[in-house]
Amino acid sequence: MKENKAVEIVCSACGKESLLIRKPQYDGFKKVGELLLCAACGHAYPSEADVPFKAQNKPKVFDESDRGPQVKVFEAGEAEKLCRHCASYVVNPFVQWCHRHKREVEATDSCADFSPRTEKEEKPPL
Repeated sequence: MKENKAVEIVCSACGKESLLIRKPQYDGFKKVGELLLCAACGHAYPSEADVPFKAQNKPKVFDESDRGPQVKVFEAGEAEKLCRHCASYVVNPFVQWCHRHKREVEATDSCADFSPRTEKEEKPPL
């Protein structure tokens, strides 16, 4: 069962809005369970299902009509001609390099001498 990570509770013993404390229980050096306690009064809950978690009712301020139009950064086909897709683009841990022009480049640069990589060049060596 997936553990609930919420910590805000409304304690059933004292009635206050409080936090849940999770204290591990050990048998020697082996963890055998968790104590679930109210931070305000110390009331112990027997299981995760018995803890009265505070409802996560967040007010909805915005809806879909508040969204603006989607921004398109690249025109159709423009992103495919970036240096990172070029056959002359070489990457190592210290520098990104254009083998054709013998200079340092960035992955998002582009030039008129672009040549696409072949299928063989795209696969990393094993």
